[in-house]
Amino acid sequence: MDYLDDISSSYDNVAASYAAMIVDGADWEVEAFELLGKLVAGSGRPVLDVGCGPGRTTGLLAGRDLPVIGIDLSPGMIEVARRDHPDLDFRVGSMTALDLPDSSVAAVVSWWSIIHLPRDVVPQAFAEFHRVLAPGGFLLLGFHVGEQSTHKTSGYGGHPMNIYVHRWTGPALTDLAAAAGLTPYQVSDIPEDRLLFQK
Repeated sequence: MDYLDDISSSYDNVAASYAAMIVDGADWEVEAFELLGKLVAGSGRPVLDVGCGPGRTTGLLAGRDLPVIGIDLSPGMIEVARRDHPDLDFRVGSMTALDLPDSSVAAVVSWWSIIHLPRDVVPQAFAEFHRVLAPGGFLLLGFHVGEQSTHKTSGYGGHPMNIYVHRWTGPALTDLAAAAGLTPYQVSDIPEDRLLFQK
C-alpha cells in the first residue's frame, strides 16, 4: 500500500535526526506509563509499543519494569532503536497487520502513531489492537487534537518526508474504539490528547 511505503521511507529518512532531537521523557509521559504499569502489573504478558520509532517510548516503558515489544513500520527507526536499546525487543511491522497471536499482550501503547494512517484505515488498526490484547488489557492512545489533516514534506532537520498528519477528536476516536470492542477507562484529569481503553 502506497501510504505504508510513504510512512516507512519518510521515517527511514529522518530516523537518525529524530532520535537525536527527541530524547527526553516529559513528566506527563512518565505519569501515563507509571499508571499503565500499575494496571498491567503481574499480567505476565508484554506491553506492545506500536509505532515505537527509535525506541524512546519503549525504553520509558521498560524503565517501569514492564516487558515490552517495540514495533515500527520503518526499518531505519528499528535499526536506531536496536542500536540505542540493545537489550529490548524491536521488530519491523505494521499496526494494521500485527504479527502477534490473539490475546497475547497486556497493553498496547499507540503514542502519536495512528496520526499518519488514513482516517478510513484507523478502524483496521483498532481491530488489530483489540485482537492482540488479552481480555482486560489496555490501549493507551496519544494523538494530535483537532479535525484537520496536513501534508508534511520535510522534518527533523529538513529531511524529505511524504506523510499526512491527521488530527482527531477524543469522541471520534472513542467511537472507533467502541466499534472495535474497547471500552473507555475513566481516569481523572487525563489530558485531552490521550485516551485509555480496556478490552
